[in-house]
Amino acid sequence: MPELPEVEVVRNQLKKQVLNKKIIKVESFHDNIVNGNINEFISILTGNKFIDVERYGKFLVFILDDWHVLISHLRMEGKYHIRNVNEERNKHEHIIFTFEDGTTLRYHDTRKFGKMDLRTKGNYLKVMPLIQLGPEPKDMKLGELYNKIKKQNKPVKVSLLDQTIIAGLGNIYVDETLFMSKIHPTRLSSSISLEEANNITLNARKVLDKALLLGGTTIRTFSATDVHGRFQNELLVHTKKGEPCPVCGNEIIKIVVGGRGTYVCESCQK
Repeated sequence: MPELPEVEVVRNQLKKQVLNKKIIKVESFHDNIVNGNINEFISILTGNKFIDVERYGKFLVFILDDWHVLISHLRMEGKYHIRNVNEERNKHEHIIFTFEDGTTLRYHDTRKFGKMDLRTKGNYLKVMPLIQLGPEPKDMKLGELYNKIKKQNKPVKVSLLDQTIIAGLGNIYVDETLFMSKIHPTRLSSSISLEEANNITLNARKVLDKALLLGGTTIRTFSATDVHGRFQNELLVHTKKGEPCPVCGNEIIKIVVGGRGTYVCESCQK
């Protein structure tokens, strides 16, 4: 699943390739990607332009030339491709925007889990889906995470994956953050001390900053508009089942926490 660094890479690539170009055609091949009336969606986008692309957590926000914004969540395997208009459509390309210059922006999603929503510029941060988002690690004050999770009787990993608590973290970066913080992912959130919660916040910032610098993590099916990241070469525990821990040398194991495959060193993480 694309997480904050990967979505930021997508945003930066899209800003270079789709802004200020008139959309002359919008095609939908799987209407469930779009929340709301598909005919209204097509009507509003046709003849419009993307004038900016923003990001909130894992959400992309395309700012349109009128009073609308298009909010896109890639979910598990969504991605955007830039293609020439005469290139044959891939069966997993479900929404296609054709521009007046002969290029197309194609939303590709093998699982069809991704979603798009149209909202108005005046209130899109005040309504679903963005109103539910917690702060990103870089915006979270020390002590804030502790106050959010101190009464939660659930594994700390589950709390960190909750986008209403902290936005942008997913499976990869939670595993890395908890390893750097020396905290076992199954520990109850209510057992995390103020000092430990602050360490989680600081380490989340560090891991995300490095991932952003390296263009995100390219594993399995994720790439950003055909751009591949390099952070997968820096992973400490995620995907490292059976390999020696980079700190103590003991074997990294894979367990399931909250239904998610989780990588942990049970010697270092308590």
